[in-house]
Amino acid sequence: MKHNISVTAVIISIFFLTQIFGLFLVKENISSIEQVNGTTTINFEETSLGPRPDVSGATSFLYIVFAIIIGTGLLLLIMKFGKMNLWKIWFFLAIFFSISIALGVLIDYTLAFFFAFILAALKMFKKNVLIHNFTEVLMYSGLAVLVVPLFDVFWIFMLLIVISIYDMYAVWKSKHMVKMAKFQTKSKLFAGLMVPYEKNKGPKISMPSKPSLKQTGKVRNAILGGGDVAFPLIFSGVVMKALILGGLTPQIAFFKVTIISVFVTLSILGLFVFAKKDKFYPAMPFVSAGCFLGYLLVLAI
Repeated sequence: MKHNISVTAVIISIFFLTQIFGLFLVKENISSIEQVNGTTTINFEETSLGPRPDVSGATSFLYIVFAIIIGTGLLLLIMKFGKMNLWKIWFFLAIFFSISIALGVLIDYTLAFFFAFILAALKMFKKNVLIHNFTEVLMYSGLAVLVVPLFDVFWIFMLLIVISIYDMYAVWKSKHMVKMAKFQTKSKLFAGLMVPYEKNKGPKISMPSKPSLKQTGKVRNAILGGGDVAFPLIFSGVVMKALILGGLTPQIAFFKVTIISVFVTLSILGLFVFAKKDKFYPAMPFVSAGCFLGYLLVLAI
């Protein structure tokens, strides 16, 4: 088992909470459902940042793939040249914008920006496990609100397959994903769920002064990368949208699609249980398998 039971239970619970809360925000972001010439159309509210990109289908797929390629390239350049301040600015803006989108579903946009700024600042300068993971829940929920309306089921399937293959290559072959994770952890600005703990003890509330991905020191870290949290949430949201287009009410579609969230959570749990200590694993293949199995059960019910 990669981490002790209590730590594994904490990070798995945060992961599941993110999936459910993100789906809830996607559902709440629906402004209307219309029937036009026998065709159902779902209209979503604009985000706090304004209209979404006007893309769909294969264009949405390429939009996300190129965004990942560009983002990865920029981070590798920042790492190579040691531009830590640039990384901090980028990280702060990503936190601020994604949290503002999430909060903008629930409250006035002006308040959403205000609280998003406060939370982003706390995440940057107040090293606390509760703040870190609370803001992560909001960040990936906001990302789902932004991206889900852009996809249909076929292209989100394709995206998960491509990302899973990329994840295996990046962790096992090129190993640049491991390098990026180490860089983020060293900078104390990690994009993903993180629960530090002492060996043979439960989770710690405070962040370690010298965080490390290695599991050999006094303080260890249970981590789950941001993509491993965001992509299954986006997948579930797209399936929920498809169920609504198929005639279900948003409420029923929401509860039905949580089946996928359960399956994905179990797949992540399986990874933590069977993974060996001090080794890195690509989580996306396990995540995608959980998504696909959950989707099959949703169709069968």
